[in-house]
Amino acid sequence: MRIRYLLLDVDGVMTDGTLYFDENGREIKGFSIYDGHGIRLLQRARIGVGIISGRSSAVVAWRAKELGIEDVHQGSRDKEAAYEMIKAKHRLQDEAVAFIGDDLIDLTLLRRVGFSIAVASAVDAVKQEVDWVTKKGEGRGPSGKSSISSSPFKLQKKQNMKGKRQKAEKKTTHFFYPTRRLPDVI
Repeated sequence: MRIRYLLLDVDGVMTDGTLYFDENGREIKGFSIYDGHGIRLLQRARIGVGIISGRSSAVVAWRAKELGIEDVHQGSRDKEAAYEMIKAKHRLQDEAVAFIGDDLIDLTLLRRVGFSIAVASAVDAVKQEVDWVTKKGEGRGPSGKSSISSSPFKLQKKQNMKGKRQKAEKKTTHFFYPTRRLPDVI
């Protein structure tokens, strides 16, 4: 089955995991423009994108709206419940979903989805459980330096996996941006 939907955690995946607050206590997050581009490429390839985050933040809702992400579940201490709602809404099987996470709260979903991804800075317990670990850190920009901007091209590895989950070879993490269209395998 092909990947039809990508789910993202926010803190530590779409951002560098640092929480910033201004003098009025408002939360500030930094998002990579390159990750936004990766999300747009996935959407153009008709791969859905959603967010499931354990924390709630107005800036996440704003960023999601800016990127056209409609499935946004914040404050989800039970990420599985949000996952089930998204699966039902889009009539998805576990095998058709990829998820990028970084922390212990993400493990349940990472174990269920068809293709699991951890950012390089994820906790070791998460990195040991996933199909692929990104080469560089979270939310940090162009071709290979972020988890999301390289994901459209890593999802195709899922199509070549046979039988039970196999660890993707870290040696083959090549990154590039297409100039015209996404590969047909996605």
